[in-house]
Amino acid sequence: MRIALVAGEISGDALGAALIESLKRRFPDAEFAGVAGPKMRAAGCAAWHDTESLSVMGLTEVLAHLPRLLSLRTRLRRRLLEWRPDVFIGVDYKEFNLGLSRQLKRAGLTTVQYVSPQVWAWRQGRVRTIGESVDLVLCLFPFEPGFYREHGVRAAFVGHPMADQVPMHIDRAAARAQLGIEATARVLAVLPGSRRGEVDKLSDCFAGAAELLAHRYRDLGGLVTIAPMVSPALRDVFAARCAALAPAAQVRMLDGNSRLALAAADIVLVASGTATLEAALSKRPMVVAYRLGAVTAFLLRALKLVKPRHFSQPNLLAGKELVPEFFQEAATPQNLANALAHWVDHPEQVAQVCEEFALIHERLRCDGAERAANEVAELVTTRQAVPR
Repeated sequence: MRIALVAGEISGDALGAALIESLKRRFPDAEFAGVAGPKMRAAGCAAWHDTESLSVMGLTEVLAHLPRLLSLRTRLRRRLLEWRPDVFIGVDYKEFNLGLSRQLKRAGLTTVQYVSPQVWAWRQGRVRTIGESVDLVLCLFPFEPGFYREHGVRAAFVGHPMADQVPMHIDRAAARAQLGIEATARVLAVLPGSRRGEVDKLSDCFAGAAELLAHRYRDLGGLVTIAPMVSPALRDVFAARCAALAPAAQVRMLDGNSRLALAAADIVLVASGTATLEAALSKRPMVVAYRLGAVTAFLLRALKLVKPRHFSQPNLLAGKELVPEFFQEAATPQNLANALAHWVDHPEQVAQVCEEFALIHERLRCDGAERAANEVAELVTTRQAVPR
């Protein structure tokens, strides 16, 4: 059994690793190869290319990297067609993976997309292209398969593996003890993103917000600010901006450990993305921000490409605003600091939103990696049984 996977981001690397571990229990002698990060490599995936080589964000931002990405995809397609895997699994990173899947499917390979594109949110016409590109879509959220069924595309809700990994009840005291933070401290966790483009765009407003809060609570017991960073390079970028813009905040940088930081936190300032779900599963009140390049943001608005009112995962899952969101020019230090302070000043609202987070956690907690592996195994064995 040969199984190929391509993950283009840190979150995809984690999903891919959990899926590999589950697939290995069904196919003990399987070979795994493709584009992998450290977690997938540790799970036994041969890395033909590193996940970091694909990590680019934004519509216009991709243009500068487009020749390199297209060249990489061409080389990858050739190698995959030579290797002839029993199934190709694109893990998130939709634009790159769906284009690759389409070429592989036309060549007779079985293809799967793990993590649905937000096709229900913007550019809904893409659903036809998705159906032409993959044999199966594995959906993390329960409302997604119905949309695909309406358009004749095979899809299955498998739940989110992160919901299985994060415990329902978080031990804040233990997390603080591990980080050397006093049990009675007021703690802010700052997560400015897992990609360089995100950190570049959000560093100044996140650091500014932390500084404003440090001054606001200086005479009220103070504020401990921690920032888990996914890599040394991003740590250096954010640390430099904090040193320049947030000297009073004394932001403490952590190497990874986002889950530990969230467990220790009272409030969270986070870039939109998977980290917002991680914060919700950790039952922590948050403020979400996102910034794109000016041209990208203009195009999204002018062409009305985005349909939903919300962009953070907790709000999308709830179908209403549970947490404040700030997009583009609205993501200012003052706005972010005020929204975070609102959580501190209204503990009764914190309790209410944490109850909503618990409901989301229960809905998504269904052994996601195992369910995804079951769906892949069923697809592959069915295809192998049918003569081509």
